[in-house]
Amino acid sequence: MHGVVTIPNAVSLVRLLLIPVFVWLVLIEQTAWAGVLLGFIGATDWIDGYLARRLDQVSEVGKMLDPIADRLAVGVAVILGLIVGVLPAWFAWAIIVREVVISIGAAYGWMNGVRRLDVRWLGKAATLLLYFAVTGFYVADGLDLRWLWWGSVALGVPGLVSYYIVAFAYIGDMRTAIAGREADETRR
Repeated sequence: MHGVVTIPNAVSLVRLLLIPVFVWLVLIEQTAWAGVLLGFIGATDWIDGYLARRLDQVSEVGKMLDPIADRLAVGVAVILGLIVGVLPAWFAWAIIVREVVISIGAAYGWMNGVRRLDVRWLGKAATLLLYFAVTGFYVADGLDLRWLWWGSVALGVPGLVSYYIVAFAYIGDMRTAIAGREADETRR
C-alpha cells in the first residue's frame, strides 16, 4: 500500500476536478461539449486503477477516490440532465432510484461490518453502457441529433436492465456477507 500522493490518485483527482467544468458547460448551455467532457471522464475511469496496479501504487485513498469520482460524475450528470431536460425523465429516474437503493444498502452493510463487495463484470458493462447513453443524450441535445438520441436509448435500456440485475445481485451479496459476519460473531 502506498500514500496519498500517487500518479493514480492524481488521475482520480483530475477526474473529480472536471466535474465542476461539466456543470459549468451545462449551465452555459454547451451540452454537446458537456457530453464530450463526460465521455472523457467516463473513458478515463479505468486509467487510475490500471496505473495503480501497474505502478504498484494501490492505496486506500485511491480505492475511495476512484468510485467517488465515478458516482459523482454519473450522479451530477443524471440529476443535472433531468433538471435541464437533456435526459428523458424515465431514464434519469430509473438511475436515481437504483442509486438511492444501492446507497441505502451500502450504508446498511457498512453499519453491519461489510466493508467491501466484489465488483461484478455485468456491473462494469452496465456502467459503461450508461456512460455512453448519458454522454450520447448530452451530445444529441447540444447538436440536435435525433439519431444519436435514439442510439442513446438503444444503449441505455440494456444498460438499465443490467444495472438493475446487478443491483439485485449486490443485495444478495450483501445479505450473504452480513449473514457470514453474524455467523462468525456467533462462533466467537
